[in-house]
Amino acid sequence: MNIVLYEPEIHSNTGNIARTCAITGSTLHLIKPLGFSLEDKYLKRAGLDYWEFLDLKIYENYQDFLENNQTGTMYFLSTKGDVSYTKKVYGENDYLVFGPETRGLPIEVMEPNWENVCKIPMGEKFRSLNLSNAVAIVLYEALRQGDFKGLK
Repeated sequence: MNIVLYEPEIHSNTGNIARTCAITGSTLHLIKPLGFSLEDKYLKRAGLDYWEFLDLKIYENYQDFLENNQTGTMYFLSTKGDVSYTKKVYGENDYLVFGPETRGLPIEVMEPNWENVCKIPMGEKFRSLNLSNAVAIVLYEALRQGDFKGLK
């Protein structure tokens, strides 16, 4: 699986997501600008000693990401989605795209693929889940659908 963070802002979330990606064998794609330095000690601490096992790819902008990733289906996670993430069928080379913590994915990123915009159901009074929790929830559903291939 591929986890895509569009302009992530919080180092500890990205560090936790990096750890989850390393553990599951998923590739982490970071689209700039980043709200932190990749040398940040808190980012490294959140990922603990898993950084050496991480398949990390970094892009200058969203267009750079699109030009370098032409295979697999992209699913966009957003509170604006109409369909639950559990209603989608994921392939092992698909991309789960998440937006920045304070503003989510821009409409112009999601609009061309609106049929692949999905949400994590939650109570009406709440804005959103923590980004690292949201990534883990959706990633593990996608991995479950593939019978956790490659994991023990």
